[in-house]
Amino acid sequence: MNMRVPASLRLIGWATLGFIYLPLVMVAVFSFNSARQGYVWQGFSTIWYQQLFTGTGDPKIPTAAFNTLSLAVISTIISTALGTGLALALRAPWTRLQRHLVESTVLLPVVVPDIILAACLVALRQAAGFPGFGMGSMLAGHVTLQISFVALVVHTRLVAIGDYQEEAARDLYASSGYVLRRVLLPQLVPAIVAGAMLAFTLSIDDYVISHFTAGPVSQTLPLFIKDSLRRGLRPEVHALSTLILLATVVLVLISLALSKPKEST
Repeated sequence: MNMRVPASLRLIGWATLGFIYLPLVMVAVFSFNSARQGYVWQGFSTIWYQQLFTGTGDPKIPTAAFNTLSLAVISTIISTALGTGLALALRAPWTRLQRHLVESTVLLPVVVPDIILAACLVALRQAAGFPGFGMGSMLAGHVTLQISFVALVVHTRLVAIGDYQEEAARDLYASSGYVLRRVLLPQLVPAIVAGAMLAFTLSIDDYVISHFTAGPVSQTLPLFIKDSLRRGLRPEVHALSTLILLATVVLVLISLALSKPKEST
């Protein structure tokens, strides 16, 4: 039975979507504005995108882009491997209390504000006497944040799979390694890919942890955009933000599609 949604509620819904997405649309529109400064429309132009791809704009942008992509790729690989292993470890025969403690520990980085996690990373570095800030400290911070997200995505898929297939394989004298390789992993591939995409997106978009752990020569795109606000936004920043937005949307949609369980026929 379909329920009729009141017109006032539909209006509130559309107004909420407009409030969320209108600023993003405005950034995309002004990335095609020929004006170098200000927000007055002076004509359509793709010059700022041309400068991004040809490297004739701000020389800091290619360096920031390289740092961002390198950090995202490496942290995604590490966090995906560790997060998948952590999700598989949650299938161990824990007691009820142990399971609650482990699951709470896994969930903690997801619910704790990034500012708290970043402050803890700084305190840990100072207490342990690790070397100065830079790409290494940023990598550790990003991996710490991403592991829990990957583990939760993969663990959700493991819960959907259940224990029946593993029990059937063991009844047929399959070893633990065989069960992992031939029973679990083939079904976990979509969830692992979805978790990796989510981790990659988190790394690209992260500002707080990067801000607290970055060194003087390890600037990423979010840090570059934030610093540009102090000097006045360059038009290339609008174009760069639009490209990041499009890439993030595509990755999130793919992640959602892969993590959605298939309906049995």
